[in-house]
Amino acid sequence: MQICVHLRLNVLPTVELSLTQAILLFALVLIATGGSLLFKYGPAAALARGFPRSVRAGFVLMVVAMIWTGWKVWHLGSADYGDFKEYILVAFGLLGLLSFKYASDFLSVRAACILYLFCANALLDAAWMRYDQPLRLLMVAPVYLGIALSLYLAYAPYRLRDFFSWLFASESRAKRVATLVAGYGALLGVVAFVA
Repeated sequence: MQICVHLRLNVLPTVELSLTQAILLFALVLIATGGSLLFKYGPAAALARGFPRSVRAGFVLMVVAMIWTGWKVWHLGSADYGDFKEYILVAFGLLGLLSFKYASDFLSVRAACILYLFCANALLDAAWMRYDQPLRLLMVAPVYLGIALSLYLAYAPYRLRDFFSWLFASESRAKRVATLVAGYGALLGVVAFVA
């Protein structure tokens, strides 16, 4: 079992985070997200409403997603089809380029979903086999929920626009959700130093 884990970590290069760093990073993202809506509601709400169909955000995020995908593919080992990495790299590159033409609507949502999946991988790797730390589940559970949500939104990206329409229909509703998100981030910030 340890040999398989060792090979897995050497074959797929990942961002090496400790469990404390991973929890703290996720906590800071939640606090920043919730806090931006609480303290700068107008600009944050306008940014969120415009994000799903933003051409500029779609271009930037998709380029970053393509680069990150290319880096991951380039570092594949032979156990993960690494002998064919040039072909895989060309295929993913073509898919990325074709997405600008044939999937340009809501491209920012799709690219954000790809990037979230890569970030979730780094966070979950930090909690891998850490059964002695039960508080890690306070980070792991919402990360897995985000993975499921990312897969759904990659399939139906217009649902993010619908969610933002519902969320920002009432300022008090948006601020309640923001308080919940920032509060959970603060809880994780405490857990990061306990775990």
